Amino acid sequence: MGVAVGEARDAGKSPSASAVRRAAADPVKGLLHRHRDLCERAVDPLEIAAGLEAHGVTDRTAARFRHRDVFSLAEEMYARVPRDRDTSASPEDASTPGQRGPRTAGVVLALLPGALCAAAVIGLRLTEGRPRLIAAVVAILAVTLALGASLRRGPLSAATRTTSTWTCWLVGYALLGDGLLRTAIGGGPDGLPDGSADGPWPVTVAPVLALALSYAPAAGCAHLFAAGARGKLTSSRGLADFSASVRPLLLGAFVLYMGALAGLLAVTGAVLGEPAGHPQGLSLGALLLLARLLIVHGHAHAPMLVLTAAAAAEAAALATLFAGRLPGCDFLSAPVEALVAACGPAGVPTAACGIGALALLIHACRRLTRASAHASTERTR
Repeated sequence: MGVAVGEARDAGKSPSASAVRRAAADPVKGLLHRHRDLCERAVDPLEIAAGLEAHGVTDRTAARFRHRDVFSLAEEMYARVPRDRDTSASPEDASTPGQRGPRTAGVVLALLPGALCAAAVIGLRLTEGRPRLIAAVVAILAVTLALGASLRRGPLSAATRTTSTWTCWLVGYALLGDGLLRTAIGGGPDGLPDGSADGPWPVTVAPVLALALSYAPAAGCAHLFAAGARGKLTSSRGLADFSASVRPLLLGAFVLYMGALAGLLAVTGAVLGEPAGHPQGLSLGALLLLARLLIVHGHAHAPMLVLTAAAAAEAAALATLFAGRLPGCDFLSAPVEALVAACGPAGVPTAACGIGALALLIHACRRLTRASAHASTERTR
């Protein structure tokens, strides 16, 4: 009699109540259902942990699923989802036989922009008149193509190219902007740039050459940071622990690159007999490196905004300087003239790029220290 009553009571329960009871008994099952595609494509539990964090799952959330942290939860999810053993091997294992060739090609591509830029500078120094103009055009095309090829592979490669326009502007300003600003304050320019530092429109070559040569150190620092962060994913237990251990890696890679760039600026300035341009060169190098690191790890929005703002600030400085020549518009050029009087022409790019680099460094310390920024494949970025 009692058994019959109990069965009737169970039969009267709604299906949703039974589902709730099963979910309470196995809380991970519902999470597996929601993230099944991620779990089936993952090559290791670390990739699942990064994907869960990208979807807002934290260590506190993992506690509700009876796990101490997201990594532990990811390990269970990885173990419970069946997958084809033939496709679960890591991409690194599949590429081991030809690994030396791609690495050699990557090193050559990393060195190519600097080598071509150095050759271009030599060509400009050895030519005059129309041959110098032709050499300049050929040099710009060659360096641009080499840089594009380098950015398509290696630790600084990314799918998006939305920042290329603003990057070209910033590098172009480093080459021509200071000279134009200096001559504009004096009432010029009286002619077009001729590729020399003492012409009617002076050209600053040393910072641009140093930036081109610094591409190889930048790629090396990016590789060290990515490899170190991937190693910390294996050894860390918890998202907070991972973030705390990756932040010194990020700052170390950044400082290492800045040291290399400072040395290259000093060398190029001494060899070319020009001012090294440390303030504007270092601020621009820091801005470009941090922007590229964020883009590579899946955070392109902030770099796009900051690079646009820096380029717009430089363009506005030049525009207001020329607009101040109009009758009754002297006030427009007053801020730029005051900045140049206090810091020299380098004050404009240093302020524009330096503020942008500081903003990106703060942003990178928040975004690039998350596990989701270091997924082993692009689909979890």
